[in-house]
Amino acid sequence: MDKTATKPAQKKRQDEVTARKANARCIDNKRELFVTGLFFVAVFAGMIAYLGYFAATSEQEMLNNSYNSRQEILLSRNYRGTIYSRDGEVLAETVLDEQQNESRVYPYEELFAHIVGYSTKGRMGVEALANYYLINTSTSLSNKAANDAAGVKNPGNNVYTTLDVKIQETADSQLNIYKGAVVVTEVSTGKILAMVSHPDFDPNRIGDIWDSLVADENSSVLLNRATQGQYPPGSTFKIMTALEYIRENPDTYGNYAYQCSGTYTSGGSKIDCYHRTNHGQVDFERSFAKSCNSSFANIGMGLDREMFRETLEGLLFNQPLPLTLSHSRSNITISSDSTANEMLQTSIGQGKTQITPIHLNMVTSAIANNGVLMKPYVIDHVENDAGRVIKSFEPENCGQLLQEAEAEILRDMMTAVVEEGTARKLSGESYTAAGKTGSAEYNNKGDSHAWFTGFAPAQDPEICVTIIVEGAGSGGDYAVPIARRIFDAYFSREK
Repeated sequence: MDKTATKPAQKKRQDEVTARKANARCIDNKRELFVTGLFFVAVFAGMIAYLGYFAATSEQEMLNNSYNSRQEILLSRNYRGTIYSRDGEVLAETVLDEQQNESRVYPYEELFAHIVGYSTKGRMGVEALANYYLINTSTSLSNKAANDAAGVKNPGNNVYTTLDVKIQETADSQLNIYKGAVVVTEVSTGKILAMVSHPDFDPNRIGDIWDSLVADENSSVLLNRATQGQYPPGSTFKIMTALEYIRENPDTYGNYAYQCSGTYTSGGSKIDCYHRTNHGQVDFERSFAKSCNSSFANIGMGLDREMFRETLEGLLFNQPLPLTLSHSRSNITISSDSTANEMLQTSIGQGKTQITPIHLNMVTSAIANNGVLMKPYVIDHVENDAGRVIKSFEPENCGQLLQEAEAEILRDMMTAVVEEGTARKLSGESYTAAGKTGSAEYNNKGDSHAWFTGFAPAQDPEICVTIIVEGAGSGGDYAVPIARRIFDAYFSREK
């Protein structure tokens, strides 16, 4: 065969192979471009969808952002709505003079300073939480047209809170000149009935006093101690220690016994009972009722550190609370590496442990509510100027903080505190009550904050009260009488 004749044929086949390979590469490249393009289209579509979702679900957050000029646009068209108590008392309103000049007025002055807040020099309290509703209007179209024609602003929406004026007045007057805080909530719903923080201020004068408050580095007047104040819990923390002991000894906790001599020592560490009281032979319930530090130090030393830490984190320590009000975290530092002294201090609510009054109130309320935590809230509903409801806020279940059986045991123990323990000043009333006192040392001189947290009635709880009186001393002597006056105010209102 003529070899020269096969060369064109071989070349042709090679060209065809080369062409097929080139075509295949082209197809692969097109496929890759298509897939890449499809990926970016999907990403872009996802971004659009997310932005749409964010805008739909975060409208309030975006509007309340200080950089959002839409607030100024709305305020140029609408004047700020009114804030009411649960029973229709005006807590904050915008007053217009003959020239339509606006003034924000707080009729109760200092009484609701921290919880209602202010709306100039920034915002605080309900003024901040409800800002979106207060500066928007849902008045009728005919009213808008008439107001536009007259050159006047539209009325902002009105906000009705869960706050009770009588209970707030009672809590404020009883706290009196002391620094501290009071929180009163409705057990079954989480409604905040009262929230007091001392020292306070007059929100009507916030513009005048702002510079002096900001310039004073030692001033804590603007701090809402009820949600942002961090304190050693003292003996109120024995609620948590008792819960852990029950969990670790579910079948034998009732057999606990201890001989108290007024002091407990372990190695080089020592714990004294309050005023070194010798409680003698105590069981588990009496240790709690008498708030025996020595017995609870003994209990604490026998607890599993990691399990205790898990229980405390389950009770919302070291994490944000399910709460829309600005708040601080409560802190515990216990771990498997904790020293004996750290364990002793933690078990009685001292050492590095810190808690906010609202957090302690939430734990106490969950105990009262069969272990179920209801989210505390202060805005009940929003109405337009004609009284039509625009938005209602319903109770929100935050889950089972502790088991129902555990809550029942703790309720019985807290009832014993009132009947035969450190809160006896609450006994003998027309209602029953349950609670836990605390005297939390905060310096090396032995000075202490006075705590009480509890609820009433004891077996069918309606309201939960948490009180801290800074530097007062014994919770039984100073915080419990305040709680009694608040319970009296609540139950006398029901009659």
